Amino acid sequence: MDTTSPWLDDEQQELWQALLTVVIGLPAALDRQLRREAGISNFEYGVLARLSMADEATMRLSDLARECDSTLPRLSKVMDRFEGRDWVLRRLDPADGRYTLATLTEAGHEKVATSAPDHVAQVKRLVFDPLTAAQRRHLGAALTRVAATVRQELGGG
Repeated sequence: MDTTSPWLDDEQQELWQALLTVVIGLPAALDRQLRREAGISNFEYGVLARLSMADEATMRLSDLARECDSTLPRLSKVMDRFEGRDWVLRRLDPADGRYTLATLTEAGHEKVATSAPDHVAQVKRLVFDPLTAAQRRHLGAALTRVAATVRQELGGG
């Protein structure tokens, strides 16, 4: 492979265009399904899901923002909406008052539980069903390597 050329070769260009379709189109397709079926965005579902998987369904907002690839102001607006729907409670972190904790309420758990089946079905249909088991393993290995390089570039180790 010619590494001195500033251009992508045909194989790289084809792969790059397919990746762009996935990176841009998949979140849009998931967002459309979640808005239609659950009345929330893909981002909002991600926030609820991460909280539901955290110890005691509680996280510092700064950690939640980082894990959701969000800014604190964006996450704060979502938290305002979630509190209005009784899906989360916010409080100062008793271990360090400089931080705010978000805790998923019972109603928040219920929202995740009712939203998850259709969302998971859509993820399976769009991502996993088109692939054989071997293709899934290869894709997983490749994406893990790319993700590690991207994380390193972003300073996340």
